[in-house]
Amino acid sequence: MNPALAEALGDLPVLMRAHLGVSLAAIGIGVAVGLPLAWWAWERRRVRGALLGAVGLIQTIPALALLALFYPMLLVLGQASGLAIPALGFLPALIALSLYALLPIVRNGVAALAGIDPGVREAAEGIGMTRRQRLLLVELPLGAPVILAGIRTAAVWTIGAATLATTVGQPSMGDLIFSGLQTENWLRVLVGCLGAAVLALAADGVLALVESGLARRSRWRVRLGLGLIAAALLVAFVPWRNAPEQETVVIGAKNFSEQFILASAIEERLRAAGYRTERRDGLGSTVAYRALAAGDIDVYVDYSGTLWANILARTDNPPAAEMRQQLSELLARRDGVAVIGPLGFENAYALAMRRERAAELGISSLDQLARSAPRLRLGADLEFLTRPEWRAVERAYGLRFAEHRSYSPTFMYRAVADGSVDVISAFSSDGRIADLDLVTLADPRAALPSYDALLLAAPRRARDERFLGALRPLVGAIRVDRMRQANLMVDRDVDKRTPAEAARWLLADY
Repeated sequence: MNPALAEALGDLPVLMRAHLGVSLAAIGIGVAVGLPLAWWAWERRRVRGALLGAVGLIQTIPALALLALFYPMLLVLGQASGLAIPALGFLPALIALSLYALLPIVRNGVAALAGIDPGVREAAEGIGMTRRQRLLLVELPLGAPVILAGIRTAAVWTIGAATLATTVGQPSMGDLIFSGLQTENWLRVLVGCLGAAVLALAADGVLALVESGLARRSRWRVRLGLGLIAAALLVAFVPWRNAPEQETVVIGAKNFSEQFILASAIEERLRAAGYRTERRDGLGSTVAYRALAAGDIDVYVDYSGTLWANILARTDNPPAAEMRQQLSELLARRDGVAVIGPLGFENAYALAMRRERAAELGISSLDQLARSAPRLRLGADLEFLTRPEWRAVERAYGLRFAEHRSYSPTFMYRAVADGSVDVISAFSSDGRIADLDLVTLADPRAALPSYDALLLAAPRRARDERFLGALRPLVGAIRVDRMRQANLMVDRDVDKRTPAEAARWLLADY
């Protein structure tokens, strides 16, 4: 079997179970909150429009943004209250997805109650039914088909949106999709998409079975549907096995190939030392560091320039060794985060062009680029144009491009290769620079800081000698040429390797 397909299928059961769990929990909360809201809004017509407008407004917020908002909110709430609120993973995903499920449930609930013949209500009142009896014995049974249609819609939406929960550290089918997109492992993307589609179709089918059972007054259909829902809940939430004896370490990674490879290398070292590991891949830069400082992840790799500019908000640019020393002291003092050490290579931001295009325009430095920039298009990764490093380069050289476009790193390199953009924000340890014959432009004004790859540990691991001892062999052990080759193994089109295979190759000499 293809190694990439085998790896994706190996990850599938755990990710599908996690995806199912957060989706079912969100749908359950959506039903538990949405149906009472629908009944309340029906009884109070003055607030009905405002309520439907509010849940509709939530639906207009992109699911990715809604998910991302809850991580910092929960983190701040935990810090302010002194409570140990898990800000990464299940809880922010659950809250966001539950809100996302409300609109079809509330709207269909109101429509179901509005569609009941007033004469039926009058008859129920005439025989002495209370409001509660009328709701439970008349209105809900009559409105069930419309209500279930809304729940079916909410279920499909929620299961689809749950793929985005990867960005806040909740394992889901999105782990396969996001990592596959970044590494151009289309089999991994396909497995993730098919897995999410199967869950959505299965949920819709089970709810359709219950709906048809109620419509036809078929008890076996209703019982079978409810039995399948109960089975799904057991699969999602009942532990498969006893709690493991090994201590579990959570490894974080950002959303590009090098991070997946380094996370796999860290995982290899920790498993060899007897630890059980979990991964939180696809995290944004700020989310990853905050998660480490809060103890939601135990270890990940970040870059000195990113920490300096984005986390510490520093605008000066000291030499690399001095920056590393200050980072070690400042991060430990401020957040309790330990810098275990540099891995031995730098992954710096650098503006790059195709060699023939740069030669055609006579550009070899950022000073020369500034003169031609008004006629050129810049392609950047998803973060670069909002980072302080870009603002520093823009100020230092007066760069004004004709157009800015943002891409995931994989598609950014494709864009410069096919001429869609002229300049990109490349990464110096990326093997595609040589593979695509790109030239990196000199930075004579030193606007960009150094970007040494640093191994970071959470505060609770800062004095854990067993943990630190398992990872110290990585310090200073990875040369930039080795990292470039490992990155290219994952990113190239021919003879592609998985991040785990590239990590094993990277560690072969150590």
